[in-house]
Amino acid sequence: MHIDIKGLTPERIVFATSPLAELGLALHALSEPGHHPGMHGWATATASALEPDLADRLHEADFLWRHTFSDVFMAFAGIRDGSGRPGASLAEDLDVLDRMDDERYVAAALEFTCTSLYGLGAPSPLENATMRARALEMAAARGPRQVEFTQQLLTDPATVRRWVRRLFEDCDQAFFADTWQRVRVQLVADARHKTDLLRRKGLGEALAAVSPALTLDEAGTLISADKLSDGRTSAVGPGLTLIPSAFGWPHLNLLHAPGWRPVIHYPVHQPELPSAASLELLQLRMEALAHPMRMRLCRHLARSAHTTGELADTHGITAPEVSRHLAALKKAGLVLTRRRGRYVLHQLDLTTVARLGSDFLEGILR
Repeated sequence: MHIDIKGLTPERIVFATSPLAELGLALHALSEPGHHPGMHGWATATASALEPDLADRLHEADFLWRHTFSDVFMAFAGIRDGSGRPGASLAEDLDVLDRMDDERYVAAALEFTCTSLYGLGAPSPLENATMRARALEMAAARGPRQVEFTQQLLTDPATVRRWVRRLFEDCDQAFFADTWQRVRVQLVADARHKTDLLRRKGLGEALAAVSPALTLDEAGTLISADKLSDGRTSAVGPGLTLIPSAFGWPHLNLLHAPGWRPVIHYPVHQPELPSAASLELLQLRMEALAHPMRMRLCRHLARSAHTTGELADTHGITAPEVSRHLAALKKAGLVLTRRRGRYVLHQLDLTTVARLGSDFLEGILR
């Protein structure tokens, strides 16, 4: 993934903290604890303390943060002619989210239905009948909750927006205010340190401190991120914001939606993971992963369950080709399969994958 920065002045590069972005990753850690070794204690304690009503409502909307990280959590980047800075509190961040126009909000909230079109500047489903039909079709492949949410959002976005804001406010009252108070000091200190590094030693040094997956070319005009996903955007007009996260590892998220301010959302620490399994089993699994397309499939299968048809559509290959790759991954014990109605869903076994080591887990989830 690449961010063009030719001609971008240092003052247009901002390190800042975002309560709303951190809430999004905290909710993701609650929904997918397998992605976040080292957070199991927090996730278990937080989930067990949730009131049943709030737990049910989080389950209803978890596709906003479980499988894909919706850009609604970084609304400051989507406000046209905005400052590119998040709010100082969750309430301020939510006020910024309220300022986002319906077309951009709906497109961001429905990213889970149109991820393969994310970087192409596809029109909003509110405005385009083809995109509306695609969103509903892809939601149907996900499940009835997704269909109901998509239908309501397309029919009455104002009501859904109020429901989502109330959900986030209730999360703040239930657990996030205390969590943010605990992690905020570390995140503010990290943002200040990186800002100082940027001013004293330049962008290359600052990026190296953010993540070894980020590099700056020799001309100082292009930031590259070592991720399995592809994408390109420009920060020359809108500027660039970098947001530290206490819940982020192993994810390195890059917001690169057309028309939005680019954002790099990076983790500030990395936990220890279990060592690999037996040599024979490790060899079998590494042979299964030797094909580059299987690595790309693993990235999607790690984030959520997918049908063969979805994977074929996303990667531009045929369904039989996907099936052959899945067969190799299943033989190595890396992929789990289950049936839901007429759909057969495949998902990566994260417990098994974690035993391959932190480099592999971070690589596919970055």
